[in-house]
Amino acid sequence: MKNAIQFCFVLLLATCLFSCRQTKTFKVLQFNIWQEGTVVPGGFDAIADEIIRSDADFVTLSEVRNYHSTRFCDRIVEALKKRGQTYYSFYSYDSGLLSRYPITDSVTVYPEKNDRGSIYKMITKIGNQEFAVYTAHLDYRNCAYYDVRGYNGNTWEKQTPVTDLDSVLFLNRRSVRDDAIACFIQEAQKDKAAGRIVILGGDFNEPSHLDWTEATKDMRDHQGLVVPWDVSTLLQKAGYKDTYRELYPDPVTHPGMTCPADCRNIALEKLVWSPEADDRDRIDFIIYAPFNGLALTDVTLVGPKGDILRGERINENTADPIIEPLATWPTDHKAVLATFSLK
Repeated sequence: MKNAIQFCFVLLLATCLFSCRQTKTFKVLQFNIWQEGTVVPGGFDAIADEIIRSDADFVTLSEVRNYHSTRFCDRIVEALKKRGQTYYSFYSYDSGLLSRYPITDSVTVYPEKNDRGSIYKMITKIGNQEFAVYTAHLDYRNCAYYDVRGYNGNTWEKQTPVTDLDSVLFLNRRSVRDDAIACFIQEAQKDKAAGRIVILGGDFNEPSHLDWTEATKDMRDHQGLVVPWDVSTLLQKAGYKDTYRELYPDPVTHPGMTCPADCRNIALEKLVWSPEADDRDRIDFIIYAPFNGLALTDVTLVGPKGDILRGERINENTADPIIEPLATWPTDHKAVLATFSLK
């Protein structure tokens, strides 16, 4: 009997150890790099340093510009290599992708035209599991969440706040953000059919309907509105999950605001878009498709604790988890870092 119990214990232990060995962990970092870090002195090196510190396996980048006829993807891969880390990338413009794992294919899903956004995809593999990782930097024009707050969403000139919901949605749909996301959803269907894990990171330049709710309608200059913002609504209807709201569903206690972040190395006037409004919002996202064995284990903001409120620097007092910068912070956005496990 004793031997039988010992055998069962050893078998159980071996099974647990095998299961643990089969569980993989990976991280995704969404990072708006503010014109490749050129706005902030030392910004490019700060981007590389923060990527290294994040230990991200996949990095989705916004505001890739390839200034002075350079290829940002090549420059950042080389900078990371000098810091002892190997990443892979490919040529892109406006948005970009980095991977610790070799990239087997890349696709332009929504090409940049007239600075109205872009989406790219890479195919890579961890072990035997294929991944389709997408990066998006969506249209910055017709930003209707500014119109609600009393500023024109194209010119950022002061105006009467737009408080009629139909008018807000009409203005929002004059952008091409919904068109770009429709292209993503269509392309990603092929990846899901092929058994790939699908992840999308991006600066959407649009809030989430999960943040503009009954609970927040009288906060942050929402003007009493509950808004079904197009991009987040389309993604939810297509079955995608918002990592931040999955772990922190309450937008009151965990607003998760990513822009405008207080970049201390920059003069205040460069950070202020609507000086008399509360335009803080969560516009940077990591989205994923549910997949058997895939679990979200952690998500946090990365960046300064401070934001810009009514034209002034403030320190936030929310329950949002945040990893503060080591030194220079290179952008006016906070980044988002999500950790997943895969069995």
